[in-house]
Amino acid sequence: MLLKSICRSLDELTVLLNQLSDTEYSKSCKALSNATIGEHTRHILEMFQCLQSDYDSGVLNYDKRQRNHKIQTETEFAKQCIIDIKAGLQSENKIMFLEQYIDGLTTRIQSNYYRELLYNLEHCVHHQALIKVALLQFENISVDENFGVAQSTIEYRKQCVQ
Repeated sequence: MLLKSICRSLDELTVLLNQLSDTEYSKSCKALSNATIGEHTRHILEMFQCLQSDYDSGVLNYDKRQRNHKIQTETEFAKQCIIDIKAGLQSENKIMFLEQYIDGLTTRIQSNYYRELLYNLEHCVHHQALIKVALLQFENISVDENFGVAQSTIEYRKQCVQ
C-alpha cells in the first residue's frame, strides 16, 4: 500500500509537469519567498533519490543529496527522474541509520527503509501543498483536488460527508 501511495503522489506530480512549460516551472512565486515549482519538485525528488542511493550502504544522509539544478529547470528531466524513482523503489524493508550533522556533531539514529519511505511520502505531500500555492499564479493549470492533501485529511473529509 505504501508503494502504491508513493507512486500515486509521483504520478500526480507528473500530471502537473505535463501542463507546465519550463518557464512556468522555473517562475518565482512571491507567496513562497520567490521559490519555484521546480525547486520544490527537485527537493521532493532528491529526497527519494537519496534514499535509493543510500539503500545499499544502510546509512542515509538527506543533507548530502545532489541538488541537481537541471531537475528544477527542465520538466522533461524531472519527469524522467520520477520514472527512475518509481522503477527503483525497493520492496524489502531493512534497518537503516539516518545521519545528520547538527550543532557541529554528526548524529546517527536507527530507522528503517519503510519508515523512510513513509517520511518521503509525507514530505512529498507537504511540498505538493506548497506547489499548489504557486499554481495560483497560473490560470490554465489543474491538479486533482487532493493534490498536496495528507491521506489522513482525505479520509477525515470522507467521514464528514457521510
